Amino acid sequence: MSTTTATRRAWWQLPESPVPGGVPELAKALLWFELALVLLVSLGRSAVYSVVNLVAALTAPGPLSAQGANLNNSLAPPDRPWLDLTYQLLRIGFAVVPVALAAYLLVRSGSRVKDVWARGGGWASVGDLGRGALLAAGVGSVGVVFYLATYALGTNLTVVAQSLPGVWWQVPVLVLAAAENAVLEEFVVLGFVQVRLRQIGFGDSAAIGLAALLRGSYHLYQGLGGFVGNLVMGLLFGYLFRRWGRVMPFVVAHTLLDVGAFVGYAALAGRVDWLPTL
Repeated sequence: MSTTTATRRAWWQLPESPVPGGVPELAKALLWFELALVLLVSLGRSAVYSVVNLVAALTAPGPLSAQGANLNNSLAPPDRPWLDLTYQLLRIGFAVVPVALAAYLLVRSGSRVKDVWARGGGWASVGDLGRGALLAAGVGSVGVVFYLATYALGTNLTVVAQSLPGVWWQVPVLVLAAAENAVLEEFVVLGFVQVRLRQIGFGDSAAIGLAALLRGSYHLYQGLGGFVGNLVMGLLFGYLFRRWGRVMPFVVAHTLLDVGAFVGYAALAGRVDWLPTL
């Protein structure tokens, strides 16, 4: 391929696809299959369970706010903390495997992963950290207010951000869980789903909207507030990812948001009267 052709191609574009999009029908079918496969072993599966969980909550006695959405639970009996730690680390490790699958499928179809996930620089930079921190500060402050408002309106469950035992590994595991959520969601939703939809032939707006809808759907277990809040965040992240072409700022932002939620809940639950608890 000539330098001129490579220069003309959009950063997300498959080598054999002319800009602005489109691949042969057989190749498109395979891309759809790969997209479905990644989602069925990761966030798409979570979305299905979230829908079922929301239906269960809506049909249960009492308001949504009287029910809990538990995010980080103990996985072993209270008298076996080392077993619990082992299960937690295994869960976190296996949860990010779909990111490797997504990277493999991108490479296999002709994409250069660094061009798709880290355009214009190294895999991580000070700029990524700064952008991520600013995003976390803005989204986090609005998100807390939005959650408290939807909880007060009865459209959201009580989010129990952690219920791990108060042992030495509680905070490290919560931080690792936050990083796992960030890596899985941002690399799959932005770096794979949004990119694949563009490669299949969707326009920018449609790809951003569908990826954001996916993000909202696997948060439905928290209630309608969780869906709307994450949908809006997904639209913002999707728009900025289209401009920046880098996943890492969003991994940083998401990690900081979840660390604040998980560790903050562990520190504040039952000690302040404005934080909903069960």
